[in-house]
Amino acid sequence: MSGTQERGNLDYKNKEYSMQHLKESLAKLVLETSTNLPPDVRRALSAAMKAETPATQSSLALDTIAINVDMACDGKVPICQDTGMPTFEIRTPVGTNQIEIARTIRDVIVDATKDGTLRPNQVDSLTGKNSGNNLGEGTPVIHCEQWEQEEIEVRLILKGGGCENKNIQYSVPCELPGLGRADRNIDGVRKCILHAVYQAQGHGCSVGAIGVAIGGDRASGYHFAKQQLFRTLDDINPNAELAKLEAYVMETANKLGIGTMGFGGAVSLIGCKVGAYHRLPASFFVSVAYDCWAFRRLGVILDAQTGAIRRWLYRDDTPAVHMARSQGLPLTGREVRLTTPLSEGQVRSLNVGDVVLLTGPMHTGRDMIHHHLMSHEPPVDLNGAALYHCGPVALKKGEGWFMNAAGPTTSSREEPYQAEVIKKCGIRAVIGKGGMGPKTLAALKEYGAVYLNAIGGAAQYYAKCITHVEGVDFLDFGIPEAMWHIRVKDFPAIVTMDSNGNSLHADVEKASSQELARFAAPATL
Repeated sequence: MSGTQERGNLDYKNKEYSMQHLKESLAKLVLETSTNLPPDVRRALSAAMKAETPATQSSLALDTIAINVDMACDGKVPICQDTGMPTFEIRTPVGTNQIEIARTIRDVIVDATKDGTLRPNQVDSLTGKNSGNNLGEGTPVIHCEQWEQEEIEVRLILKGGGCENKNIQYSVPCELPGLGRADRNIDGVRKCILHAVYQAQGHGCSVGAIGVAIGGDRASGYHFAKQQLFRTLDDINPNAELAKLEAYVMETANKLGIGTMGFGGAVSLIGCKVGAYHRLPASFFVSVAYDCWAFRRLGVILDAQTGAIRRWLYRDDTPAVHMARSQGLPLTGREVRLTTPLSEGQVRSLNVGDVVLLTGPMHTGRDMIHHHLMSHEPPVDLNGAALYHCGPVALKKGEGWFMNAAGPTTSSREEPYQAEVIKKCGIRAVIGKGGMGPKTLAALKEYGAVYLNAIGGAAQYYAKCITHVEGVDFLDFGIPEAMWHIRVKDFPAIVTMDSNGNSLHADVEKASSQELARFAAPATL
């Protein structure tokens, strides 16, 4: 055998060995990102807990979040049931086979979906069919570039649909409600950022963090904004002017009174990171990537020869410290305990601010279920029922199912349908996050129903409230969009829209709008 052949065989064996370790390393990265918040995010959430007024809805929400973070970390299960669009940012030495890395990532994504680390989240935009394995056109998102280092860097962010929907891009100059004209200068950028926080309200699972890109074109601006989320929350921008802007936004945004889940409160934002690109003279974009409190972002440095993990990014070697102030949710004794199905009298006795503990049967329904119910009869009797806006991580167990994660999804997407579904099906309680609009509020009042706000992202806390999965309909819609029939015990939620025409969400939005207007005048950063 010639020397060239021997070297070729050795290179092939090394390649096999490298790919084996690469898959193991990437699988660890996906698991840790889905289940374990990095230290900088934990510190920011802990600071928010200390800053929030005790015994308020926002304080209760933060306590639930802390318990959920601990449960996810301890059990190695998803922090939030919406495991997002996996987005990988990769840098490799010159000559590294990036095609093999991308192929290995896809294999890892399939495996992580099978074992419940990721929810089957990818849907064909034309047919509406869920791929079932998180693979499809354009997903997962993989960005590769070369760098002049001898190691491979892989960073991963899992950003869910609720906060992704609150991304926003401004073309300045523009007029902003409450803030007036935003010009093509740093003060105009300031106004855009404040408006971005205001418009997110509780829909993006505040307390949140934002990445901001000044300049670029429409596509590069959004990409660069999301890249800002790969910075640690407690770093300092090397650009002095941008550092001042970030500090200003952090102080000012938390004066808007939006609070956790949009309940009102002292903390609305846990991070603001800003970068700037050059731009065309005719265009000036301010792009904002909004991320929720379940800020799942980690990275690894890999040995370029073996694919093994050399070190982690965004975390140190110390074990994660528990965040929760108590093992269970602190109860006051004033909670309203209800057993489903509910009567009209029970529902009409509830008022905004009441904390409810539900026990009994419950049914899930998201976008496709609501659309289906508009023109079809429900598969089960929903009279007096509680309908949960939830797309769980559900796994087969023998002949039955269990839920690995089951937090609420953003309810505002169902606003076009909800009033009709309440009327047609006799639903008494709608459960979700972020609140709903005037059409639903009117239906709650007319038909005797209530909106209950569960804590967004608290997928483990709510999964533990589920005692049994009794069945499922429309599984062909995909696991997140199917109608699951579950039984719960002491499922906590807060009345934020009642049958008397009151809406906490409308009140907080109005109050925060008035606060926003206080910052219309030019500010000295």
